[in-house]
Amino acid sequence: MNIKTFEFNPIAENTYVVYDETKECVIIDAGCFFPDEKRQLLDFIVDNDLIVKHLLNTHLHFDHVFGNKFILDQFGLKTKANEKDLFLLEGMPAQMRMFGFKDVEEAPEAGELIEENDTIEFGNQKFIVLAVPGHSPGSVAFYSIDGNCVFVGDALFRNSIGRTDLAGGNQNQLMEAIRSRLFTLPPETIVYPGHGPQTTIRNEVNNNPFFR
Repeated sequence: MNIKTFEFNPIAENTYVVYDETKECVIIDAGCFFPDEKRQLLDFIVDNDLIVKHLLNTHLHFDHVFGNKFILDQFGLKTKANEKDLFLLEGMPAQMRMFGFKDVEEAPEAGELIEENDTIEFGNQKFIVLAVPGHSPGSVAFYSIDGNCVFVGDALFRNSIGRTDLAGGNQNQLMEAIRSRLFTLPPETIVYPGHGPQTTIRNEVNNNPFFR
């Protein structure tokens, strides 16, 4: 399994393209905002002859869905996301104004709804959906057993956790979800967050100050 990481938009969001030898791929959290960012993403897919099978969202905060309309226009794919986050799409203009964005087109509605223990398949890969609410009510993670990695959105960062002061956030719920869904994964599991550098479950169990 191969993982390409892009850092997109003024919020420095991580967008991931995950693919294997079959050339099938998924895009996780398409945060491309500027035209050159959209070209970067498209050029990578075209240059590597990739076939986009799924657009996945760990959650639906605006910085993670900027590119959803672009992916819909290019590949005909709507995002797969959890139903509990759909209200965030409706409130996207207000979210963006709060962070100083103006006149940005709204993200399209979600397509297929996903929930805990669902599986996402592409190529020879399989992701298991884990519910990690707290940063947002519908936050999920995508866990690959064979790839020994998990894509956690803004639930968990290196030596930190996601903010919980936005609509629907709940710190106690987030910390419990991290303990029960993420810290129970194998210690060597690589954690790919929605912002910042990757980490491991072992590092976060041992060093994350929120869990001391």
